[in-house]
Amino acid sequence: MGKKQVIEETMGFLSRLRRDVRGNTLALMAAMVVPLAALAGSAVDLSRMYAVKTRLQQACDAGALAGRKMMTDPDAQTLDDTATSAAQTFFSNNFNAGWFRTNTVSFTPTKTADGQVQGTASASVPMTVMTMFGAPTRTVTVTCQARYDVADADIMFVLDTTGSMACTTADDPCGAAAASYTRPDGTTGYYDVEESGSKLSGLRAAVLSFYDTLAATADPSTHIRYGFVTYTSTVNVGYLLPQADLVQNWNYQSRKLLGDANSGTATNQTFNGITSTACNAKVGRSPATGYDSTPQAIVTTFVSFTGSGSTSKCVVQSQTVVPNWSYDQISYDVSQYITGASVNDSTKLTASTSKWQGCIEERDTRADTTFDINNLPYDLDPDLVPSSDATRWRPMWPDVEYYRGSTTAATVKGADVTTVSNPPANYTNVSLAGNLKNGYHTCGKPAQRLATMSRTDVSNYVNATDFKAIGGTYHDTGMIWGTRLISPTGIFASDTAAWPNRQAPNRYIVFMTDGQMAPNINIYGMYGMEKLDQRVTGNANSTTDLNNHNARFLAECSAAKARNITVFVVSFGSTLTSQLKSCASPGQAYYASDNASLKTAFQKIAQQVAMLRISQ
Repeated sequence: MGKKQVIEETMGFLSRLRRDVRGNTLALMAAMVVPLAALAGSAVDLSRMYAVKTRLQQACDAGALAGRKMMTDPDAQTLDDTATSAAQTFFSNNFNAGWFRTNTVSFTPTKTADGQVQGTASASVPMTVMTMFGAPTRTVTVTCQARYDVADADIMFVLDTTGSMACTTADDPCGAAAASYTRPDGTTGYYDVEESGSKLSGLRAAVLSFYDTLAATADPSTHIRYGFVTYTSTVNVGYLLPQADLVQNWNYQSRKLLGDANSGTATNQTFNGITSTACNAKVGRSPATGYDSTPQAIVTTFVSFTGSGSTSKCVVQSQTVVPNWSYDQISYDVSQYITGASVNDSTKLTASTSKWQGCIEERDTRADTTFDINNLPYDLDPDLVPSSDATRWRPMWPDVEYYRGSTTAATVKGADVTTVSNPPANYTNVSLAGNLKNGYHTCGKPAQRLATMSRTDVSNYVNATDFKAIGGTYHDTGMIWGTRLISPTGIFASDTAAWPNRQAPNRYIVFMTDGQMAPNINIYGMYGMEKLDQRVTGNANSTTDLNNHNARFLAECSAAKARNITVFVVSFGSTLTSQLKSCASPGQAYYASDNASLKTAFQKIAQQVAMLRISQ
């Protein structure tokens, strides 16, 4: 082979080799395998580190939250052992050492200067693929902080203070004795004497426990306001209202004096040997006005005078008379009564005055069994501003309220019934001691508008001399005014307004009762006397009365919830009825069997009002 041929074959081989790309991929892969392995390994290990950090953060948060919740000594400089143990336990339960081959796992909870809990957690994460490239073990570290405090909150307690609250949960039936006391305004009130360990004493302790639970968890910047409504067949809210929101005249089932009515047979008397002047002097009335203590009077009239001198004859007739009363619905001027002044009571034979204690009759309503919360009657509308007598409230005036047999007027003569063995009796005054002792009219402790209250303020309210038990159970009366006093769009909206530069407060009603609805058509309550006024039922049927009051109660519960008010309901020593369950916000109906469990229920509610949150 010549040199030229060798050169040509060599060039041809190189040319073919240049054009032949078969096997290039293998070469390239061989060259790229190491950097590709490093890239994939770093992705795998970074994903592991991210997963570890995420789980570590969750565990740190859980530990900090548990530590803050279990803190037993808020005033200590360091985190107490109970809180530390809880924090460590919750951290360990949420992050297991060895997960993703982690090791050297640590969690250190500490107490901050403002009494909260912060934590630092770390874990060593060994590399997997990247160890081939000399990558060292990495340490992942996270921090967390938990605050246990409450958002701004307004809490309205609506509390049943009916007669059974004077007894213990073991009493069935309750037979507490009635007694009188002097109210703070100087008037006389009646109450059922509390037994040792009464439900009312349990309620006092539960309310203070609620306060303490919130106070212990509140951040210094948190605002909490409290209000109270105690209820029976009515509520004492009159002096919370502007006088312009009260009527100036109102109709009461009352009585008025028509004059004298003859009693018995008239008798004639003859006087001999007197002058005509002396005869005429026998004519008259004794006493000249009014009646004696019987009560009665003697009216003497002239019959005849004959003869003269010693033969004269004077004949007069004497007739015993008694008061003649008309029992009917009567209009009264209450413009001075609503100021708290002592005013004349014209229904009594002897001079008597009355002073308003503050309980009210509701404004106009409808005797319905179902209600549309967007079209409520005046009394159930929490936000309606009074603009007419139909929308204004009326002062209860038990001193001028009287029972009678039917809605028609009745004329009755003679002495008043002052002692009855089975009250209430027809033609007796509602304020008769026997009627009051049996709870046919009650006027409890004045309601408290929402306000910032210290523990002493709260204690003073529930331990006041007029925080008494008496009367019958009307859930609707309490719920109507609990909602009205806390509604953010009602006449007391300024009480529940947001604090400056703060969000609107969370709003809560805590409704506590120890019994089922128990209206009585003979009670003089917030809707007058149902037997005669028939404002709720349209008749005097007891079953209708119960059903309609239950319907009104549920309507007002719905009105509260429609205003974003959370309703907690606690049934104390009595069945948690379907109505009570329906009234409560979802999952917020509680049953308490005794004083201890009532306190526990109130603490649970307070803990729900408190918000536990991660702040960092």
